[in-house]
Amino acid sequence: MCCLRHRHLSGDVVSWLDRAKENNGGRYSETHVENVKVLTKLFPLYGLQLLYRVCITQIPSGYYIQTMNSNLHLGDLLLPIGAMNVISILPLLLLAPLMEFVTTFFLPIEKTPLAPARVITLGHTCAAVSLLVAGFLELHRKAYPLVEQTLSGKVLHVSSMPCFQLAPQYILLGVAEALVTPACSLISFQLIPSHIRGMSLHFLTLSYGGGCLLGAFIIQLVYFCSGGHFYPNSLHDGNLERFFFLLALLMTINTLLFWRLSYRYMDLSVQGKPLNRSSLSEKLLHYKATLRFYDTIEHLSTDSVL
Repeated sequence: MCCLRHRHLSGDVVSWLDRAKENNGGRYSETHVENVKVLTKLFPLYGLQLLYRVCITQIPSGYYIQTMNSNLHLGDLLLPIGAMNVISILPLLLLAPLMEFVTTFFLPIEKTPLAPARVITLGHTCAAVSLLVAGFLELHRKAYPLVEQTLSGKVLHVSSMPCFQLAPQYILLGVAEALVTPACSLISFQLIPSHIRGMSLHFLTLSYGGGCLLGAFIIQLVYFCSGGHFYPNSLHDGNLERFFFLLALLMTINTLLFWRLSYRYMDLSVQGKPLNRSSLSEKLLHYKATLRFYDTIEHLSTDSVL
């Protein structure tokens, strides 16, 4: 009864955020609360980017180790380990402007381009397939005989499989990044009113950093549970492919979850417009709040308001 008296609980509100509105006993205007509700609508989008970022961080971690333990010789030339990273950057540099060019000049006017939510689903699928391909290529790499290879003055026993056979997994992750990142930014920009767009983009960036931390936690957890067998000193004796298969499974589940929730981000008709009330209603609410502040009698005439 105390909560009801102070309007902390109410049965006539659609969302718990509605209790913060002034007409429900709160301290904030309806415009402010509705804008916050739009922002919270994007939280599932940000949360489902965490595992995707774990997949992207495999380029400088898991894929890097896999490449380091492959044959880096191109004839008599020893390629740097980071040379394979260029393959993952090429789709990002080429695919994004190509998609913009095609939709601008070749897509008929009466047809709408693919919704950003569907583009994100496609990108997540590419990331899951990339991890699956990486697992199979790791099994394929371990089937090759070992050869000696000198890296940074240290002789290592690595697989004789050429490192360029790992290109498909790099390309798929590059395609995923070219699809997901612009689409996430577009949704965050168009669904949010202009005065809180910066906050929404900060939340999106925070999800990227959270994905890196989640990836480090998963690696440490897998290492602890396996007793170090997933990442031994000699990768040929390890089980890195199982780690890739685990990430592929988790990413597949993540993709299905986003696909189920993608209907929330299909309608981008808000176009960043703030949700405003009518001017008269806003004026009445503001005048009433002013009277309450000065502890006066809330008895208004129609002429005084108009």
